[in-house]
Amino acid sequence: MMGLHETVMKDEMVSGMPGRNADDDRIEGWAMKSMRARLGVGSLAMAACLFNVGCQRHSTSEQYYLIAANIGLPYWKTADAGLQAAAAQYGVKAEMRGPNSLDAKAEADELDAMIARHPAGILVSAADPKLIQPEIDKALAAGIPVITIDSDSPESQRLYFVGTNNLQAGRLGGQRLVQKLSGKGNVVFFTISGQLNAEERLKGYKDVLADHPGIKIVDVFDMHGDSGTAMDKAAAYIAKKGPETINAFICLEASAGKDVAEALKRNNTKDKLLIAMDTDQDTLDLIKDGTIDSTIAQKPFTMAFFGLKGLDDVHHYPPKEKLTVDFDLESNSPFPSFVDTGVALVDSTNVDAQIKMKQSQ
Repeated sequence: MMGLHETVMKDEMVSGMPGRNADDDRIEGWAMKSMRARLGVGSLAMAACLFNVGCQRHSTSEQYYLIAANIGLPYWKTADAGLQAAAAQYGVKAEMRGPNSLDAKAEADELDAMIARHPAGILVSAADPKLIQPEIDKALAAGIPVITIDSDSPESQRLYFVGTNNLQAGRLGGQRLVQKLSGKGNVVFFTISGQLNAEERLKGYKDVLADHPGIKIVDVFDMHGDSGTAMDKAAAYIAKKGPETINAFICLEASAGKDVAEALKRNNTKDKLLIAMDTDQDTLDLIKDGTIDSTIAQKPFTMAFFGLKGLDDVHHYPPKEKLTVDFDLESNSPFPSFVDTGVALVDSTNVDAQIKMKQSQ
């Protein structure tokens, strides 16, 4: 297909050549006038866009950050993909930053360093909601919009939270647990204490188990962000016999699933129920081979994607009030308090669809 410039040049060369008649010239003259008219309309539209603020809403100088802890995990790589997808759609810059291990203090320090750059907005996943609260409030006082994703800091002045209804996630897992154990057995949990999302998931499980006294919670093991400790602890649980036998292992955090599964494999243990969290590739593969029964799926891509769009909207259309106003108490608030990105259970019946979806991304 010829470009516009090539077409015009050809028309100019052919016109007036031997063998042509008046009708040919009239037809080509009409075509040229029509083309010039279309070009004129396009030029006017482009000129109008230059004076239209909406056409210039975004700028490549706009910088957004996502601050989280343990960002080397597959979970956060998926979130970063969502962040970059939204940034590409809007033509702005976005970067995920934070420590590669679970270090709440390092995360708070990273947030403080990014505040000094005065970006257009910041997404935060609170490893420790109380520790990071002053930094979130500091950002908002400086006029920088902050939205929390994944793990909230509800006592801070963040504008709102985008993420999983973690109580519902725990209840969904609890229902699976009750079904698989037929209402009777001993259970242990692997978690991260102090992180609000994990605490809410545990509460969701407990809500369900309150109606099933035949299922006993033997232990809630704090991994302190090191899933390797989950493997060692799982081996100790597997060794328990008789009335102390552990029947089910529940992971409230993404990285624990594969390590607990590895302990089960090393001990050739096939009669234990293992429910994981999130949908990294290792977890999905372990569901396929039957080591993990099921996992509770979140949407980290959606959290970051929607979160950046929310920040962008605040940056370009700020509320008339200061960002430090408690919008949760405002009946006419421009913001929701919570955006639920959804939760689902993945097991052998739908794991292939999950894997196929990930491979297509």
